[in-house]
Amino acid sequence: MDPARTKAGNRTGITEFLILGFNEFPELQLHLFALFSVLYLTAVSGNLIVICIVCADRHLHNPMYFFLANLSALDICSLTCTIPKLLSILLTNSERTSFGGCILQMCGYMVCISTEFTLLTAMAFDRYVAVCNPLRYASIMNKRACALLAAVSWATGFVESLPHTVVIAQFSFCGSNVINHFFCEIKALLKLSCSDTSVIDTMTFAESVFVAFTPFLLTLTSYVFIISTILKIRSAEGKSKAFSTCSSHLTVIILLYGTIIGVYMQPESKESVKSNKLSTAMYIITLPLLNPLIYSLRSKELKMALKKILSRKCACGSQ
Repeated sequence: MDPARTKAGNRTGITEFLILGFNEFPELQLHLFALFSVLYLTAVSGNLIVICIVCADRHLHNPMYFFLANLSALDICSLTCTIPKLLSILLTNSERTSFGGCILQMCGYMVCISTEFTLLTAMAFDRYVAVCNPLRYASIMNKRACALLAAVSWATGFVESLPHTVVIAQFSFCGSNVINHFFCEIKALLKLSCSDTSVIDTMTFAESVFVAFTPFLLTLTSYVFIISTILKIRSAEGKSKAFSTCSSHLTVIILLYGTIIGVYMQPESKESVKSNKLSTAMYIITLPLLNPLIYSLRSKELKMALKKILSRKCACGSQ
């Protein structure tokens, strides 16, 4: 009897899945392992450095860097939900994962995606207040408001993902148990279900409107007001300074929505499965890799704080 199946009434239920990873490239498994290992470690290290700098330097204890630290923590969570399993598959060919482990991985990834949209919207609101209402910025974006916005962002991720997780966990998977992806991605998982997926399809559509489209509209609205305010500034120096406070966040927003559209809005076909897996992998790992670089390169405060910390370490080491 197949150990991956157990009898449930008159229907066979799957208790574990096989995740194929990038089995289309058998000769490149070690090369892909090395590539994704370096990218993963670099991305996690970069985001940990950002968190440590923000926590260590009291001059960075303000809303902008508070949200940036949350974004870095979120990026680490997002990477850790997916990449370690991929590395295990590439190195040891350990394709098996339990039913519960697969559902948990899917849920974790969905939580991170939903949270990221909401958190970036909160960051857009912070930039809107900073540019459009600078005199009241300190009173509006106080510690309580920032903590509330961050908490709502994380809570939204969990609340949005929980119904999907509960419903899919009740589905029957009585056909193939082979997931043609590198992690338990919701679309790949639903293709294996022999249950009626119309409910989850409707939920997914509703969630995409609420979690992706609504934050996009709110973010777009914030930047319409921001750009309108910047254009009213007479001095070129003032315009440059105002825009510099938003440029990093705007770059991250463009990268996020651009890659989401590129990965998930393309038509599905058998030929696109291979390229979709690669593009999804690069999407998952590239944004967390780039976010610390984007913010550190454009933020004088972050670079100065890093230099201070490094100088202190050098001073301590020379004593």
